[in-house]
Amino acid sequence: MRVPASTYRLQITADFTLADAASTLPYLHDLGVDWVYLSPILRAEPGSPHGYDVVDHTTVDPERGGTEALASLSEEARRLGMGVLVDVVPNHMGVATPRENAWWWDLLTHGRDSSYADAFDVDWEANAGRLLLPVVGDDDAGSIRVDRDAGVVRYHDHVFPLAESAEPGEKTEPDGLLGRQHYDLVSWRRGDAELNYRRFFSITTLAGIRVEEPGVLEESHAEIRRWFAAGLVDGLRIDHPDGLRDPASYLVDLVGLTGGAYVVVEKILEPGEALERDWATAGTTGYDVLGLVDRVLVDPAGEGPLTSLETRLRGEPLDWHDLVHDRKRAVADTTLHAEVRRLAGEVRASIASTGSTGSTGESAALVDALAEVLACFPVYRSYLPAGREHLDTALAEAARHRPDLAATFAALAPILGDPHSGAAQRFQQTSGAVMAKGVEDCAFYRTSRLTSLSEVGGDPSTFAVAVDQFHAAMTARQESWPHAMTATTTHDTKRSEDTRARIAALAEVPDRWAETLDRLLGLAPIPDPSFGNLLWQGIVGAWPATPDRLHAYAEKAMREAGDHTTWTDPDPSYEDAVHAAVDTAYDDEARALLDGLVEQIAAAGHSNGLAAKLVALTMPGVPDVYQGTELWDRSLVDPDNRRPVDYAVRREVLARVRGGERPALSPHADDHGSAKLLVTQAALTLRRDQPHRFTTYGPVAAAGPAADHVLAFDRGGAVTVATRLPIGLAARGWGKTVLSLPDGAWADLLTGREHCGEARLDALLGDYPVALLVREEEA
Repeated sequence: MRVPASTYRLQITADFTLADAASTLPYLHDLGVDWVYLSPILRAEPGSPHGYDVVDHTTVDPERGGTEALASLSEEARRLGMGVLVDVVPNHMGVATPRENAWWWDLLTHGRDSSYADAFDVDWEANAGRLLLPVVGDDDAGSIRVDRDAGVVRYHDHVFPLAESAEPGEKTEPDGLLGRQHYDLVSWRRGDAELNYRRFFSITTLAGIRVEEPGVLEESHAEIRRWFAAGLVDGLRIDHPDGLRDPASYLVDLVGLTGGAYVVVEKILEPGEALERDWATAGTTGYDVLGLVDRVLVDPAGEGPLTSLETRLRGEPLDWHDLVHDRKRAVADTTLHAEVRRLAGEVRASIASTGSTGSTGESAALVDALAEVLACFPVYRSYLPAGREHLDTALAEAARHRPDLAATFAALAPILGDPHSGAAQRFQQTSGAVMAKGVEDCAFYRTSRLTSLSEVGGDPSTFAVAVDQFHAAMTARQESWPHAMTATTTHDTKRSEDTRARIAALAEVPDRWAETLDRLLGLAPIPDPSFGNLLWQGIVGAWPATPDRLHAYAEKAMREAGDHTTWTDPDPSYEDAVHAAVDTAYDDEARALLDGLVEQIAAAGHSNGLAAKLVALTMPGVPDVYQGTELWDRSLVDPDNRRPVDYAVRREVLARVRGGERPALSPHADDHGSAKLLVTQAALTLRRDQPHRFTTYGPVAAAGPAADHVLAFDRGGAVTVATRLPIGLAARGWGKTVLSLPDGAWADLLTGREHCGEARLDALLGDYPVALLVREEEA
């Protein structure tokens, strides 16, 4: 199996096609990148900005460049010695435009008799055997009309097929004809409680498919198989494997389909959880280590003051675990209630098929109990028989919360713990969706202590990680998952790496932050000051940012939080107050406050940003660089993080760096990040060209008064040195603190300076807050 030394993620769209990506490859090669990593490229919904809504598995999306453009990109990659990794979506298909999806169109036309009836995960026993399509606006059913001549049903821009039995020109009344279809067009409000097909999370326009069926796997992966047979692609990133019935078996199938290629999985691991060792994968896409990199750079001394600030703003202490439970329970009772009801039906079917004499009680009690177990499930999902302990924990915790349902929980235990039970399999597919919607898409927006900690795969209740904890985790990673991906920014992160790096600096100046926030809230009162804390941290992290970007972020953040306003039921008065606060940021007084604070922490943000970048690029694993982040990138949540990247600027900076320029690290907020590109280029090139330097992991010890301000490790011939807690360091200085380098003379690739033995950190880190050292005789 060929393994990348590094990857570089490109978002392929109609505006940045595969042809554009191909023309970018020489720059990426000069940057030191080993493999290019492409977002989904199969044909997606027309105008899709992301590609995760695939409508046709048989072809590369023409909007994204098409089949010939992929071949050209692959040819250019081969010329440069680069590999190609592609993001694929096995869990679901886009069905927003039925006519664009031949599978879905056939299903709507023929129902249970469709050739694709087994491809989609439909509960045919519900809704009288008709697919429930929640697309109709309030009091707008009159806009549905039958077009007999065209053989379709129209609802505004939506078009659906007429069943073959309804011939064009047939005299049946429209209402009667609609009742004969294999689908039922209903109010959009009914979907969350009554939908009868599996979807991706709560998105009704992304319908789950069943790759556990051999025919579905083969048809949905035929083009992917061709890529590998033709030598066009070298590896895959698997989107949302937790939605699949059996992720482990799917990965085994991929081994045969790809010839055993490099595969990583987008798997969210909770703190303390480990990826299943027997999975046929190189590891996760890196959210688990993203949280470690962030937290080892956070000042633990800020936890108390920032917790007190959040408590004051909320009016009461926040119990993160209670919040998670309550948000997950709310999701199970509302947004994903249809999934819980379907699960209850499978439980009853399991009881009937086994002839069990146990009883789960009345139907309402069963749904209630299942929702509670889902709310108490401590990780995304289990993979029975693996992970049975998580189910036992959830059942025990559910009984503690709801002792009145103890008998139902007892009856559920053997059913949900049976790997062969259909109910257990569906429970495993459902628990991850409840976690994602309850935590990432809601609870993360309701905690504001230090918002850089509210990131995918992270636990905001864990404030900081000590250096020795980080070393222990990296030692284990080197032993168990040396080829897993390492991410710092992705298309799914709530805030980019540099936005988080600046926000993390607030932990070193909590009193200054509290004072500034109070003044900002005084200038622009927000009904929920705790949300104001989250909003203003985002503004500080991204500052300076255009108003349209901040307004878009404010809207998404407050609606995802869902406690005062929602996407489906917005509260205009609350939203007006929040948007007014964003506008206030550009008034003279608020702007002066923001400028003053940002200027104070900008240098610390730069230091944290370079530290995080170098650590991520050199630690165990395969580092990924998200598009554009070789320069400073202070993005917020999507779609902000999918903005176009100016590669002309990056080519110019790279040319200067490769020409020998050593850019100064400006202490000011307007620094565009040439030093970050220097660090990125040096680390990527070393990893690609001298992989023998990255085969082990060992801590490098510091001694002296400021020893706690450095993180250093040796990868087997390459030593990474990174500054921690830079504001505190600036106040005390390195003094006589030294780093005990391994034997030999070492050269810093960033400055060219030589070091050996007990190297003084004030000299080692005199130009940059990071250093990348190689033994001089081997440099």
